[in-house]
Amino acid sequence: MTAKAHILIVEDEAKMRRILELNLADDGFTTISAGDAEGGFKLLQSEPVDLVITDLKLPGMTGLEFLQQIKRMNAALPVVVMTAFGTVETAVEAMKAGASDYVLKPFSLDEMRMVVHKELDVRRLRDENRSLRDALQKRREHPDIVARSKSMQDVLATAEQVAATNSTVLLGGESGVGKDLIARVIHDKSRRASGPFIKINSTAIPENLLESELFGYEKGAFTGATAAKPGKFELADKGTLFLDEIGDVPPAIQVKLLRVLQEREFERLGGTRTLKVDVRLIAATNRDLRAALEQGTFREDLYYRLNVVPIDIPPLRDHKEDIPELVALFLARFGAESGKQLTSVTPEALQILMGHYWPGNVRELQNIIERASALSKGPVLETSDIHLDSHRSRPAANNHDTFLPEGMTLEQWEDDMIREALRRANGNKSLAARMLGLSRNALRYRLSKIGISDEGEKDS
Repeated sequence: MTAKAHILIVEDEAKMRRILELNLADDGFTTISAGDAEGGFKLLQSEPVDLVITDLKLPGMTGLEFLQQIKRMNAALPVVVMTAFGTVETAVEAMKAGASDYVLKPFSLDEMRMVVHKELDVRRLRDENRSLRDALQKRREHPDIVARSKSMQDVLATAEQVAATNSTVLLGGESGVGKDLIARVIHDKSRRASGPFIKINSTAIPENLLESELFGYEKGAFTGATAAKPGKFELADKGTLFLDEIGDVPPAIQVKLLRVLQEREFERLGGTRTLKVDVRLIAATNRDLRAALEQGTFREDLYYRLNVVPIDIPPLRDHKEDIPELVALFLARFGAESGKQLTSVTPEALQILMGHYWPGNVRELQNIIERASALSKGPVLETSDIHLDSHRSRPAANNHDTFLPEGMTLEQWEDDMIREALRRANGNKSLAARMLGLSRNALRYRLSKIGISDEGEKDS
């Protein structure tokens, strides 16, 4: 922090203020200054500040009053006070009010530099410790989830925020990104945590059996129904039902799902008695449900009932900074299961993993590490232990057999190009549109398709 820190100097003597500005600038700091506390407070509200240096004797609002204002606004902001030798008691009072340190006038510039560096180092260490505690706390809360990247931290933060409500959640993302883990986080952080968490994958059950799995059936409802059986909605009463691959649910069952979401009631297959349930539904899909709406394969009213709180989980290729920690997580897991002492991967092996495109996302990475762990001959995974379908993240320029990266569709490639243009344009969507050779409206349409909000425009 010390090399780029922003320091606010509040000193009514112009010559002293200028000397401090020049001296601290020579040390690599950025300085802003004011001649009184009122001006300093305005700067503090409008500029980023990492440390404040203020005289205690100021015209108008005193330095002590200024310090108290600062601490009410940001208790963690370090404040160094300057005071004349004859007013040491005031300096002690300032320390009690929250000042980090004080220097007595007249002071040497070396003494001031030493105090400033010390306070900024202390703040940096506190920030690092706080970040480490937060990371460890999240790791304890979600031991199967790695969220070092900003995109995954945002997903976790949204999941934890919505968990406190009873809103229906729609999880989006490619196959293998971990939608089931995020659904579990929402359940575990909700008031329903003590209730059941029931999972069902609509594609894993034949279409003619899905209705009875969801809603149950009465005795004699069909051939072989020798006894009544409750469905997943009944089993999830007072808890959460996680319905994966919602986009593949047949239209006839979509009607019954809509009724459950609206009325919280249904009948078993073959039954006439209406059952009431208190269930929170979390749905997930790897399909574009908007496209399904246009094709007429998914009900619009059900879509809007499900899409109350959408959470899109990014593909692994968009948060590769999480790969090293994911690898460590899987190594520890598979090492414990197999009894092997698996400690790490070589830098070369990790480079291969970082360069892969990961069409199968985290699930694919887990399978690769499990295979490597099973076949490895030592505690450290070598490049020879890593077996991928392709070690290339992108096809070679002279490869005329394929235009797209391994395992990537044209639609996915286009989505990636849009995200990359936004990144290079620092979020400026008009500039991104020009980079892509698109009109602003054409980019707006594509952003809506991949679930990126068009709010907060940074037009140039």
